[in-house]
Amino acid sequence: MAGIVQAAGVFRPDEVDVALEVFDGFCDAPGKDYWAVGALSESDGLAGFALYGPTPCTVDTWDLYWIAVHPSFHGSGVGRGLMERAESHMRSAGARMCAIETSSREDYAATRHFYVACGYEEVAQIADFYDDGDDRVTYTKRFK
Repeated sequence: MAGIVQAAGVFRPDEVDVALEVFDGFCDAPGKDYWAVGALSESDGLAGFALYGPTPCTVDTWDLYWIAVHPSFHGSGVGRGLMERAESHMRSAGARMCAIETSSREDYAATRHFYVACGYEEVAQIADFYDDGDDRVTYTKRFK
């Protein structure tokens, strides 16, 4: 999993650490705070993953914390498949919406386009949230 996050080329070292911490939380207690889905390649192992879970202090809102696909699988449908699996699980667990937060940096443009293509709507932007010139962009998708 670390290899996929690092290969993306957009995450700072501290962000890689957070992704690994969230994954460790899933491994320590699957389904307690976090859920995960992965996509495997016959020849290359893990091609991508998604980490998600219920948002604390909300009624049936879930967060997609991470979704990442190894660059060699970009455009192959792996990301869409991961998103569909995660959303299907959220719906079956009673989620009414999913929220995603991401960066406004140019190197995240394809990611933001992917979220819109998956039916998410940009609902908020907080200027300079992550750093000067790096806004937090929030997307949501309602399930019911």
